[in-house]
Amino acid sequence: MRVLAAMSGGVDSAVAAARAVDAGHDVVGVHLALSAKPGTLRTGARGCCTVEDARDARRVADILGIPFYVWDFAERFTEDVVSDFVAEYAAGRTPNPCLKCNERIKFEALLDKALALGFDAVCTGHYARLSLVDGQPELRRSADTAKDQSYVLASLTADQLRHAMFPLGASVKGEVRAEAAVRGLAVADKPDSHDICFIPDGDTRAFLTERLGERPGRLVDSQTGAVLGVHTGVHGFTVGQRHGLGIDAPAPDGRPRYVLALEPVSGTVHVGPAEALAVREIAGERPVWPSGVPLAGSVRCTIQVRAHGGTAEAVASVAGDELVVRLDGGLRGVAPGQAVVLYRPDEAGDVVLGSATIARTR
Repeated sequence: MRVLAAMSGGVDSAVAAARAVDAGHDVVGVHLALSAKPGTLRTGARGCCTVEDARDARRVADILGIPFYVWDFAERFTEDVVSDFVAEYAAGRTPNPCLKCNERIKFEALLDKALALGFDAVCTGHYARLSLVDGQPELRRSADTAKDQSYVLASLTADQLRHAMFPLGASVKGEVRAEAAVRGLAVADKPDSHDICFIPDGDTRAFLTERLGERPGRLVDSQTGAVLGVHTGVHGFTVGQRHGLGIDAPAPDGRPRYVLALEPVSGTVHVGPAEALAVREIAGERPVWPSGVPLAGSVRCTIQVRAHGGTAEAVASVAGDELVVRLDGGLRGVAPGQAVVLYRPDEAGDVVLGSATIARTR
């Protein structure tokens, strides 16, 4: 097959490309330039997509003996990922930019261009397992549960997954680094990027305030209705947040308060006790079925609502255009804007059944 290897400049995509070459595919490497100012996006292990990363990717391609290109996707990335991120926070929701990047950039913009150029598949360094079962793609958790990225790939369609390759799905991170060292790849010990790549200092609130300005509002006790303080914008908060609330007085019972809900129109941030965070039902919009097969009836599954953690047992079903998930027990920290991903437990690795964007909780 003709394979386009997306090479970020990190160790994972480097080894994924190398394995695609070893498998006998005709591989071409491509680095995506996602920032108009690439020199500003890495601080130590934070960030990605810098000039340094492009150079690291090119060195790997040279060692592998494959052609290498840099494609400018900065405008598309800004529009589909960064601007969406800002708009979602302004609307009181909590988006996942990595999920949006995979969906809109790597497996929409990049894959569309790859197919138009005659490639058969796009290869990435994601930790997830992918196979075909009766002609339908089956996305599973990675063998490395600590690095598993099936959650941020769960919004991909069956057609996109038919043109995807994840060579690292059966490996753990230590094996990948060791393999890179044996191959003589300088990125073998390169630190992983963390957090949000376009916010290299990790200060999300400052990043959003710079773009949205200050939008003062009230912090309100959900139980008493008392105004506990003021804030500079709901975009500085997310459901489940405990620290940085700016409340001077402790709760009457001495226990910490958490963000329970956000009202972007009125600018109100509702806070309360931890037990008030418990969610028993989730309604998700725009459901996606990675296998191409929608849910039929009610299905018992495991759900995940955050990239790391946030799992629970539940029963899921489709009601009209929505995915409805009823949890066996309460789950905390579930925020509108996040993705809810459904998994079917399996001895060979949990299978992704579907995903949706959380619209409401109860």
